[in-house]
Amino acid sequence: MTTRPAHAALAALGAATLWGTTGTAQALGPQGTDPTSVGAARVGLGAVVLVLLALVHRRRRPGGPDRPAALLGATGVAGGPVGRVPGPVVLVVGGLAVAAYQAFFFLGVARAGVAVGTVVALGVAPLATGLLGTGLGERPTARWLVATVGAVGGIGLLVSGSAPGGGDVDLVGLGAALGAGVSYAVYTVAARALLVRGADGRSVVAGFFTIAAVLLAPALALGDLGWLATGAGALMVLWLGVAATGVSYVLFQQGLAGLPAGTVATLSLAEPVTATLLGVLLLREDVTGLTAVGILVVLGSLSVMAVRRRTPG
Repeated sequence: MTTRPAHAALAALGAATLWGTTGTAQALGPQGTDPTSVGAARVGLGAVVLVLLALVHRRRRPGGPDRPAALLGATGVAGGPVGRVPGPVVLVVGGLAVAAYQAFFFLGVARAGVAVGTVVALGVAPLATGLLGTGLGERPTARWLVATVGAVGGIGLLVSGSAPGGGDVDLVGLGAALGAGVSYAVYTVAARALLVRGADGRSVVAGFFTIAAVLLAPALALGDLGWLATGAGALMVLWLGVAATGVSYVLFQQGLAGLPAGTVATLSLAEPVTATLLGVLLLREDVTGLTAVGILVVLGSLSVMAVRRRTPG
C-alpha cells in the first residue's frame, strides 16, 4: 500500500514534531539522569511498542500489504544497487544505524556542545540521505536542494541565536556528530529500501529497533537506573518510548512509503523548530531575534517540500 504524497508529508512532519519533544521531556524529568541510559531505555521501550503495533496491524490485515519475503530476502522492485542488497542485510544495517545514531549523537553533543553537535548532525543528515538515496535510483531535485540548503541554514541561525559563543571545537565530538548524521541517513535509506519492496512499515521499524535495543542493552544494564523508579522518570521514559519513538517512527515510515528518502529527511528538520518552541513555551528559555529568524527560514524552506505543485490532469 502506498501513501499519498500530501499525507506522507504530514506524517513526516508529525514524526519530526514528536522527536522535537525529546529534549523538553528529558528537561522536565528527574535531575541527574544519565543520557546514555535514557537513550537505551527509550530504544528498548520503543522496540516493545513497535513490535506490538506490528503484531496488531498484521492481525487486523491478514493477507494485506505485509510481505514477509520482502523483509526477509526478496530483492523486490527497488531500483539502484541498494535495491539489490538482500533483505536481512538491509534489516541488520538499519538496526545498527539506529543504535549508532543514539551513541554518536549523545557523544557529539557532550563533546562538541549542543549547538555544534545539533547543527552538524541535523545538517549532515538530509544531505547524506539525498546522496545515499541515489543508490535506490532516487535523484535529488532542484527543489529538494533549495529546501535542504535553506532549512540547514535556518537551523544554523536558530542554534546560533541561543548558543554561547567562543571556544575550540572538539574534533572527536565533531566526528561523532557527523557519524550521527550519516547513521540517520543509513537508517532512512534502509527503511525506504524495504518499503519499496513491499515490506510492511511497522514490521520494518520494529525489526530495526529490536536489533538496536539488543545492541544497547549493555548500556542499559550498566547504567544508573535509579531515576526510573521515580514518578517523573517513569513518565519521561513512557513518553520517550511510546510517543517519541513508537508513534513517531510509525509516522516516519508512512512518510517514507510515499516520498523519496531525501525529501522525508529534509521534512524531518522540523524537529529543532519544535524543540525550540517548546523550550520557550514550557521551559521559559529566552528567544533571540536570530533564533526567530532561523525558525521562519526553516519553516519557509520546509514548505517548499511540503507543498506540491499542481499538475495538469
